[in-house]
Parts: sequence; structure tokens; C-alpha cells
Amino acid sequence: MKHLSICVFLSLASSTTALSSHPDPANNESPPSEAGVNSDYHANAGVLQHVNPLIGTRGYDPNDLGGMVPSVSPPFGMTRWTPQTRENFISQVPYNDRDRRMHGFQATHQPAIWIGENGHVALMPGLGDEVRHLFQHRGLSFRKEDERSTPYVYEVTLDADSAGEFGWNLTEQATSELLGDACPPCPGGAAFIPNKDVTEGANGRVRRRDYVFEPENQFTVQGLSANASEYPEGCTYENSIQVALSASAHVGHLRVDFQDTQARQPYFAIQASRLNWTGHVEIDPETQEVSGSNSQRQEYLLGPDKPESFRLYFVSRFSEPFTSYGVSRAEKLYEGEKYIEDKFVGAYVTFDKSVKRVEVRTGVSYVSVEQARKNLDIDIPDGTTFETTVDNVKSAWLERLGRIKISGVNETDSDHDPRTIFYSGLFHALQYPSDYSEPTTSSEGGLRRFYSGYTDSVHEVNDSYYQSWSIWDTYRAEHSLLTIFAPERVDSMMRSLLRIFDWSGRLPLWNNMIENNEMIATHVDAVIANALIRGFDNFDVAKAWDAVYVDAYVPPDNDTDLLYYSREPSTPYECRAGLTSYLEHGWVDNDRWAESASRTLDYAFDDYAAAVVAEHAGDLEHAKELRERSQNYRKLWNPETQFMQARNANGTWANESWGWTEGDKWIYTLNVMHDVGGLASLFKGGKKAMKARMDEYFAGGHNMHSNEPSHHAPYLYSAIGYPADAARQIRELAWENYNATASGLSGNEDLGQMSAWYVLSALGFYPVNPASDEYVVATPFFDEVEILLPPGPGDDGKEHTLIISAPGAGTEGKAYVKTLSVDGEEIHRPLLKHKQIVKASRIEFEMSNEPTSWGQEGTV
Repeated sequence: MKHLSICVFLSLASSTTALSSHPDPANNESPPSEAGVNSDYHANAGVLQHVNPLIGTRGYDPNDLGGMVPSVSPPFGMTRWTPQTRENFISQVPYNDRDRRMHGFQATHQPAIWIGENGHVALMPGLGDEVRHLFQHRGLSFRKEDERSTPYVYEVTLDADSAGEFGWNLTEQATSELLGDACPPCPGGAAFIPNKDVTEGANGRVRRRDYVFEPENQFTVQGLSANASEYPEGCTYENSIQVALSASAHVGHLRVDFQDTQARQPYFAIQASRLNWTGHVEIDPETQEVSGSNSQRQEYLLGPDKPESFRLYFVSRFSEPFTSYGVSRAEKLYEGEKYIEDKFVGAYVTFDKSVKRVEVRTGVSYVSVEQARKNLDIDIPDGTTFETTVDNVKSAWLERLGRIKISGVNETDSDHDPRTIFYSGLFHALQYPSDYSEPTTSSEGGLRRFYSGYTDSVHEVNDSYYQSWSIWDTYRAEHSLLTIFAPERVDSMMRSLLRIFDWSGRLPLWNNMIENNEMIATHVDAVIANALIRGFDNFDVAKAWDAVYVDAYVPPDNDTDLLYYSREPSTPYECRAGLTSYLEHGWVDNDRWAESASRTLDYAFDDYAAAVVAEHAGDLEHAKELRERSQNYRKLWNPETQFMQARNANGTWANESWGWTEGDKWIYTLNVMHDVGGLASLFKGGKKAMKARMDEYFAGGHNMHSNEPSHHAPYLYSAIGYPADAARQIRELAWENYNATASGLSGNEDLGQMSAWYVLSALGFYPVNPASDEYVVATPFFDEVEILLPPGPGDDGKEHTLIISAPGAGTEGKAYVKTLSVDGEEIHRPLLKHKQIVKASRIEFEMSNEPTSWGQEGTV
């Protein structure tokens, strides 16, 4: 403790010097020291050497960073295990690359930074006779060079002598004055309060992720207590704790090595529930287990469903016998007690001073403690070595990412290595949506259980159940990516959506255990259309149409009484809020509903998607009507200003800055993804005028790639016959918004969408209209990509190899397409169909350093 105080003094007294004299850890290329890395774990890593899970973990403003954590879990795993440097809540995830103190190793079910946690458990090792169990007391310092993150194991070495509270219980002003930008305050366990101060009027531009936060306790900077500089000079690893973390889909596996010259007592602190959340914990010394649960569902105020029996359960099984144990409530420890149930509870266990290594496996479940124990016994049973756990999750990721071989890249800048960005992006994208089903047996094809917050009960089916649907984000490209790289999961995902419809009578907008009404529109219609039009139909297509019909024709409850602001507590299912007026005259009234202009344009697109579903279900009459309704975007076109604009109930134009969701008139004028040709026809001057508007849009700084509404925008150049302009803009956007460091995402990952844009763009194409089977072509990033495609619809279970060849695209920076062919057939328009891509053996681009005339026919 005294040693730590000296280190803090040095850090604070010389914070300016320390910050300027140390390299940015995000750009530190020094290899991890042997103290923190077991090289045996990393043998035969293959392409996983190019995956950097730290990408998207560093930043200040939660709107301007990836919001990711360096998690360990297999693809689509229910639970992600992550190092914990912060307490997470809505707007903060458990880890930030800027932090230099470790507070635990956490099972997290927080799918995105602007979404809440659904039950967690955190374990933290320590050394000493005094057990430090509270978050603000148990943190241990570490150096970035002693940390290594991969998809299959996370490793770090902690300074065992650095435990203790730093005493930085400062106000925001005092913290800012003391540390400046080095350490902005971050409330631990803050509660969200929607910010109703919309300065542009009741229905002005709404950014749905801006909130005011109030801390639930006094620790205003907890989790950031060692961020003022690099690891403070003078602090050493005389005594250390080396931690390695791996996981299965439902079980975390920790290996901890204690190196202590003072023969102190090793221990683990287990946090079962947080402040204001009820939980329980039970210790069984005979089985060397600690089990428990908590009710933490941070978005409990949102949506109509209030699942009273919701719990996250866990069972931690330790490799060594306990010498002592106890439970905790808040700051108090109760030695020798085995059970407690209350708010803010936990447990601790200690080991003999001679113990140098402890392994702990923690199974988690939403079903019961017994199911958590079953998950543990099935996923990582007794006798499983830590190396086996690592190898299993490594193999799972190699089976996915090892299918892609990239050659022909510019390797001069490691911080922008496109292989690292590509593979890390695919690593992100193949985590969502997550499979929340739990096994009943170790046998293949056995029944699986899952908890549904909609019914507040447990279900048992011979299927997976997927949750975490960030559909406003992911419908754009993530789901198209999944049809290429994870086709075997798509039908089950559609069945999961239909289960939600069965339970609630509605398809989800943003599902996080239950519906939280986040974002707008029913873009789930496009997700289903995307699957159907690509040949996926192993689900009840008639029911899918029934569900989509409700979206398109049935207004939400109290539609004419509620404004439907973002995160408005306890509202009915939002669905298409304002559908009442949209059905009456073709737009959502700005003087009645929030975000009216964005809703109108999105509903027009969703009508197009709904028509696709109706056609596949055989309802051609409604399909025709919906395709006609999809033209409602034209009703927001102001011919005088040549922009889209919100309208009031009487048809008058609203203020041009009102009615938008995370955007403005510039981007939403281009938000007609299903009818680009029709949009171009509205401009005075047609495609040329639209091209001029797009030039102004990009040159004027109106594009905001950090948020999803702009993702399709550069591809509109190709669609209207200017693919060279598309290529130039896409290359610039890729360079400016993505890199291979911890700061490598300019905006929130949003469950794979940010990365899906990069992955598909790097291959040379992007789904501008995700409710169709078309991809718009622009500019591949690599000389050659070889993909062993998994079998999809009509493949009879057979894999096949696709080679995308573009000589010079990577090594020589050739950005412009000169010719394109698919299996020898020349393609003259910048357009590829889904089946052309997944059935092809070879897609060949001839590239040029200069713009060419190829593709000037456009796609519309």
C-alpha cells in the first residue's frame, strides 16, 4: 500500500512528462515479455496471428470508439470472457485499452457499448492476508507490454504489490484539472437518464445514444485509477500474478500463477452482484465450488416485458482446496459463512501459501445453477487441461477464419495492415447474433435449453436460439456477410426471430434478452428478405410473412398517444411508431412523432423488404401494394431544396433540421437504398446532378462513416455510373476509419456492422440494398483472396473454393477496375448477384492506377 502510494505520487507529479515521453501503447510494436506470455499457447495459430482483439477498445467518447472488449469465446458464443478494467453499464464496456489497472476477469453479456449488461460474474486473484473484494480496492497495475490478446487466450501479468484504493475520489472538475484529457471521469455503475433537451424542437434531430449519466455511488473515477500515464516508473514486478484466460461458449477457464517472495496467501474474490442488484452466493468447500446468481438487467426500464424471474447463474470450480472462505455484503466480509442473498454480494476463497498455481472454471447459465454446473461439465469437464481449452477455441476460430487466405498486401505500415483489419473484422462479425441456447447433453444434436425474457421461462428445443439483434445497424451488411461466411446458422437465426414473434406478437427492433425499443423502423423485415432471396427457407415462411405483415400494417399500441422518444421507459413495442399517419397519407407526421423523416424513409425501405417476403410466401397482391408503398420516400422530396425534408400532418414542410435519427438531411437524402434509380430521377439533372450532390456531400464533410446511415453512400457512385469515384472514396474511408491498433474503429462496432463494411468492401462489393440479392462493385483491397466457402442453400453440403483475383490492388495500390469477369464471363456493370459470388470458382478483376470507363452503365 505504501509502495503504491509512492507510485501514484510519481505518476501525478509528472503526468505531463510521462504522457509525452512514453509511446502510445496502441502503437507499441514491442513483443510481450516472457513474464506475460506462454508461447506454447500460440503455436499453430495460422491466420489468427493477424487477429487483434484489442481493435476498437481504446477511446474517450463512447460514440467515437469501437466499444469492443478483448474477449475470449468461440464464434457466436453466449458468454464472452474479458479482462475488467472498468465496471460496465450503458455507454461503457468492461475494458478500455487506456487503462492500467485490472479489477477482474468478467463474464459479460453486454453486446454493445450503448446496450446494458444482462448478468455478469467477475473473479479477481490477489495475494495477502487482507482480501480486497471491492472493485475500487482490488485493482492491480499492469504494463501494456505484459498483455497479449488473441481470440483464444488473453494473458497479462499483474503487479501483486499494487492493490489498494488510489484515493482518487474526485469530482469531475477536480479530476479534469488534475489530469486533463489523460483521465476523464467515468462513473462506475451509472444509471442512464434520457436527455430530453432536444434543442431543435420536440421532433428535431435525435441522436439516440446521447444520455446524461448519474453515478450510483461515490466512486466517480473507479476503473480509471491508473490511467494518468504508462505503468508508473519505480513500480516493479518483484511479486506478480500471471493470468491466462480462455473460454468455451458457456464456461470461462482461468489459469493463475502466483509469484511471491513474501509467502503470502493467494486468494480469489468473486463478485456475484453489484450495487442495487440482488444476488446470492454459496460456497461448497467439499466440491471446491462457489455458485451464485444475480438479477442485473441494466435495461429493466425499457420495453413492455418485465421478466421477474430473470437471473444469471454461475458455478466456479477451483483446482485447489480452500484454506478459508467467506461471503461479502458491500464492504463487509463474513469469514466462514457459506451463503448470503442480498444486494451487492460476493464471496472469497483462500489457498495455502505454498500454492503457486490455481485454475478455475466458471460455468454460466440463464436457466439455473444446476444448468451452469452442467454447462461446466459438458464444455470443460474435470481433467481438461488449460491447453486443451485454448486449443478448442483456437480450432473453432481457425475453422472460420482459416478458410480465408489473403495474398498481395502492402506491408509497409503495420498499424494499417489490411490483413489484421480484415481478419479482426471478421472475428468481430462472427460473434453476433449470439447463440443463447445451452446443452442438455454432450452428444451432437441433443436438446438444448434457453431462457426467454419474453415468456420469463425456460424452453427446450432441438435448435439454437439467437439473441442480441442490433437490427438497425446490422441489416445493412452484417447479415449479408453471415450468408456467405456462416450460412449454416442463418435458418436457425430466422427461426429465433419467429420464436420472438410467437411470444410477443412482434418481431424485434433491438433485442437484448427482451425488446428494448432502441432505434427505429422494422428492418428485421429486410433481414428475413435477405435470407429468403438468398435461398434460405428452412423456417416457416408463411409465419415469417404473418410477422412481417404485422410490421407493415398494424400500428403499435398507443401509436397516436405516444411520442416514442428513444429509450422512453415502459412503452409498448415500438415497431413502426407513426404508422398510423404513414398508412393515411404516406409519411410520418413531424408534428406528432419523433424522428419522423427518418421513420418515413426507413418505412418505405421496409415496405420493399416486406414485399420480398410476401412474394416468397405467395401473397402477390400484398407484395404489389407494398412495392407501391415503397415509393413513399418521394413524398419527402422537396423539389425546391433538392433535399429530403420532414412534413407535418397538414403537408407543410417542417424545419429542415428536424426529424432525423443519428443523421441529417445530407445523409438521409441518399437513404433510398431500394430505388437508387428513382432517387436519381428526382434530382434536376438526374444522375449527373445526384453525382454533384454526392461530391458536395463528401467534400463538405457531411459523411460520417462512424455511424451506419452513411455506410452505403460511397457505393451509390457505382450504382449511378461513377465507379471510379466510388473506388476513390471507399479507399479513403477505409484508411481514415479503420486501422490495426486499439483505436482502429472510428465508431461503435455495433455487433459487427462496422467490420462487415470493411470485410465486404475489401472483397470488392457491398449490399447497398440488403433486401435484394445484389452487391454493388467498387474496389477490392487485395491482390488475391482465396475462400473455402462453407456449404449454403443448394450446395448439397459441399464446400468449394472461390478465388477473388485483383493483381496490383494491394501491392501496387491499384484502386480502379478495368475489367471484371466471373468464371470467364465478362461483367460490364458494377453489379454481382449473391449466387454469382457463392457459386463462382473465380472472380477476376483487372485493376488500374488510373480511373477507367468500366462500369459507367451503373446498376440502375
